[in-house]
Amino acid sequence: MTIILVAHATKNGSTETVATAIAQTLDEQGCAVDLRPAREVRGPLDRWGLVVLGAPLYSGRWHRDAHRFLRRHRDALGSVPVAVFGMGPREDDAEAWRRARRQLDRALARHDRVTPVVVTVFGGVDPPKRAARLGSDARDLRDWAAIRAWALAVAALPDRG
Repeated sequence: MTIILVAHATKNGSTETVATAIAQTLDEQGCAVDLRPAREVRGPLDRWGLVVLGAPLYSGRWHRDAHRFLRRHRDALGSVPVAVFGMGPREDDAEAWRRARRQLDRALARHDRVTPVVVTVFGGVDPPKRAARLGSDARDLRDWAAIRAWALAVAALPDRG
């Protein structure tokens, strides 16, 4: 059976929560799933037939653990299907979404040996400390239905493993 690696980088836990939801959806579809922090993935990737990598975008930059993962495994990732998600905007306007996608695309362009089969950006959530500093409730733009739909599409990829 093909095993799907769901690797994530996170700063405040939101991306890990989304990665867990993706892993659960994949599992519900009968996929074997291995959920791990990206920084803890070592050794060859040949035991996984598909890699899902998710990380947040902060101030226009993708999480460094995601970049390190792609650099560390660049040779293997050329022959394994890769699906990527970024946790992006905390403002719900079209320009914020476009900006987040451009930022993710620029981050991925730094890794020329990796060509993801699918890439998306999900809405982000304000870190609790930021919300407290602003004196407001945390904004949460995570769309759980969209996250589940994306995971279902990943489960249906024809070339996984």
